[in-house]
Amino acid sequence: MLSPQSLSENDRRIVAAWAADCAERVLPLFEAEAPGDGRPRDGISRARSFARGELDTAGEIRRRFVAGRASQGVDSPAAKAAAWSAGQAAGVAHMGAHALGAAAYAAKAAEIVDPGRGGAAEIAWQLANMSQTVRAALSQLPTLGEDSSGPLGTGLLASGLLGENIRSIQAVLNPKA
Repeated sequence: MLSPQSLSENDRRIVAAWAADCAERVLPLFEAEAPGDGRPRDGISRARSFARGELDTAGEIRRRFVAGRASQGVDSPAAKAAAWSAGQAAGVAHMGAHALGAAAYAAKAAEIVDPGRGGAAEIAWQLANMSQTVRAALSQLPTLGEDSSGPLGTGLLASGLLGENIRSIQAVLNPKA
């Protein structure tokens, strides 16, 4: 049985483009520090290609960690968060919940650059740029920490600023939860 965090392949394709948009907004933070490392940009591009139906799930599952590994080549926390956002966007082909991971890391990167304002502004942009179909797909995901079978379990995305970011998004998606 699939995890409730997986989403259907069609829904993963729908949210992959939004996740790529989130990651791309903070990509310059990574590229300013590592202009020659194209892994995060490639991960975002692959997420978009997956969204268009040009790539299959199996191939992307094998390559989902490549973009995030670029974080090892940079020093600043904002650049690392930007790489992890791209990695999460690339991971949507495997599991739809990674879309919220891409958004959370993008908001974290923005907050690091502009403390006290950047994260909230980024989340506001993310919510404003969600289509109704993206909202509907993401609304199917379990509340953060409710299901341990994926990235929205009790691990890294559930704690600290990443958890706060995801809770903020889910509060708008599922106001009665």
